[in-house]
Order: sequence, then C-alpha cells, then structure tokens
Amino acid sequence: MKTLVVERNVARFAASRLASAFGSGRGAAVGPLRLLDVDPPDRPGGDGWVRLVPTLSGICGSDLATLDGRSSRYFEDLVSFPFVPGHEVVGVLDADGTDRSGAPLAAGTRAVIEPVLGCAPRGINPRCPACAAGHTGACPHLTDGRLAPGLQTGYCASTGGGWSAAGLWAHASQLHAVPDALSDEDAVMVEPTACAVHAVRTAGIGDGDVVAVVGAGTIGLAVVAALAHALAPVTPGAVVVGARYPHQRQLAERLGATAAVTPEQLPRAVRRVTRSLAVAGSVTGGADVVLDCAGTAESLATSLALTRNGGRVALVGMPGRVQVDLAPLWHRELTLAGAYAYGVEAPADGSAGDGRRTFDVAIDLVASAGLGDLVSATYPLERYEEALAHAGAAGRRGAVKIAFAPRNRKGRAR
Repeated sequence: MKTLVVERNVARFAASRLASAFGSGRGAAVGPLRLLDVDPPDRPGGDGWVRLVPTLSGICGSDLATLDGRSSRYFEDLVSFPFVPGHEVVGVLDADGTDRSGAPLAAGTRAVIEPVLGCAPRGINPRCPACAAGHTGACPHLTDGRLAPGLQTGYCASTGGGWSAAGLWAHASQLHAVPDALSDEDAVMVEPTACAVHAVRTAGIGDGDVVAVVGAGTIGLAVVAALAHALAPVTPGAVVVGARYPHQRQLAERLGATAAVTPEQLPRAVRRVTRSLAVAGSVTGGADVVLDCAGTAESLATSLALTRNGGRVALVGMPGRVQVDLAPLWHRELTLAGAYAYGVEAPADGSAGDGRRTFDVAIDLVASAGLGDLVSATYPLERYEEALAHAGAAGRRGAVKIAFAPRNRKGRAR
C-alpha cells in the first residue's frame, strides 16, 4: 500500500537542504522521502501490539526539519532507517486490543497514540525510573530492547508511522481511544496539544505572572489555549503573544490571549504590561515566563531579551542548530528549560497526588477549545510534495496544521 518512506541517503538529504533555502518543504522532490508501495513492517515481538490504520496524520515542524536536512545531529542515533514519518496520528484499530490502562478496545475503535517508544513498547523490564513514574518522555532507553532505535513512532523502522495507508504497529501502552464527540481533525491535534499542555504545566508559572508566547504556529496556539483554559498550576496575570501573521494573531486572541501582536511589537507589548523600560536590547522588568514555541535562533534571542531578571524561558519548539548569544542568560540569572513530550502531569491546582496522563488532559482541551479548527488542509499521500510545501509555508498561506489522509479520504484545503 502507498507509504511515504525516508531512506538513508546523504546526497538526497544534502539536496533537500539546498532546496529548503527557497522554503521549508520545497525539497520533497529531491530529498530522501519516497512514495512507495510497501507492506507494514513485521509485527514487533512481545505482547500488546495491534495494527492502527491512520485516517489522519499531521505534518509536524520536526518532520519538516528532518526532511529539510536541518534537524540537529543530536537525533542521528535516535532514528533507524528506513522509517515512515508521522507521529501525530489518529487511526482505526484493525483488531481487538487494549489501551494503556488495560481497558479493552474493539476492532474498529478510533485511537490516537502517545508516540514515545519507551520501556513498555521495547519490552524492557524492570522499567526505568522515568517510565515507572509515568514520565515516558524522559525514558533513556530509546535505542534498546526489541525495537530498532527510534525516539518515537514515526522515526523507528520497527513500528512504521502515520504517513502510510498500510498502517503502523502501536503498543497498548501508547493507545488512547478517541471519544465519539471528537472529529478526526480534533483527534489529530491531540499529540501537539499534549506537548503544549506539558510545556505549560512545567513552565514554572506563578500566580499572576506575565507570560509571553513567542511564535503562534500549531504549538504556540495550543500553548495559548492551555494557558487560557487554566491548565497552568495557577492563573497567569497576562498572556502576550508574538505572532507573525494576521490569522495567527486573530486565532491567539480567540483562544484567550490578552494581546497578540507582531514579533516587532512584542517587546513593547511586554514592556507595557509589565511597566518596564527598554535598556540595551532588553527590558528592565520583562515577562516572568516566556515560552519559545518557534525554536529558532531569532526566537530564542527574543525570549531571553523579554524575560525579567531571575525569570524563566521554556524552550517548547524543537530547536535546530542555533547560535545564540547567552550573555543575557548569564547576566540576568535566567533559567532556560526544555519542554519535550508528555507523561503524567501534576494536578493543575498544584496539589499533591497523582495527576492525569498528558494525553487525557489534551483530549479534553482539544474538545473545549475547538482545536480541530486549526487543521487547515488535508492531502492524500500521492500529493505529498504539495502537502509538504503547504506545511512549510503554512503561516504565509494563512494555514496552521496540514495533515495527510493516508486512505485517500476526501482531502480539503484552503
């Protein structure tokens, strides 16, 4: 069946990197991605595996960075070739199975996956301390066990990925049933929304803090929704968003931002809210917490400049090979922390006790905030060059999330 496959080919990665200089996603025709007729990989060893046939699978910024040849070399040992991309997946089970809690799932059930391939899918026992505590995103065993190396489904040769009509293998520990009330567009937004929920829950936001969000693509807008729907441990005093395009600013305000401005206006907006002054390229006060949802050198430099002395910057967007002047980090004693993936979150009210799975919180947020509306276009796999170019230029073209419909469900675009 039709499947998009990434093969290890240095020359094609180099060609894609050159082509991406004219726009992210523009190198699909010359890059390492190929549309092939293939069967799904063999069923991985061990119990708990079931085939999931994707109905929608999103195109993530990390997918684009990989295909553009611009992802960090840090990830080289955390993937295995050939791999099928696609970790933002909603699909249908083709056989009976169970979810991560052991509850039965009948064949035909719609489900989303937590794509991190930690100890449980890899058959590693005893489980590492992170997985044992429910924090699968922090699992260190991403190259061990019964699977080929791969930090997530969509980067692992053993499991397949969402950009395939043939389906992928999902482990019971990864599965969440999709409520009937959610559309496929809603469901494909659960994984990126889970990343946003985890970022907000771990950002160190204090009661009444001024929070700045740099970047308003999929992750940035989901972060705004999480902040507005009281998913931080406390209620922030103001949420100021820097968004490059008019539709992003409109969406940010609709989702609950206090103010949404252009990147050039963001420092002034933060100064206005915090009653601070501009001094030597930064501010005398600044935001208490800044969430960088772009992951570029420019966005990180902006985030450091916007943060008050002793404040905190959360790096939410996946960074590439960036060069940034870290003098502000040192001089103003800032904290820079990463926010990756998901697991179990502390209760939103900051109380002690077990929290919920990030994915369960994200499913509720997608429904309450209407985040399925951020899916701007869907494409069949055969139009992958057009789809990737659209995803790479999503902001400029007035779009947010672009997704594949692998079984040729009637796509839509705008």
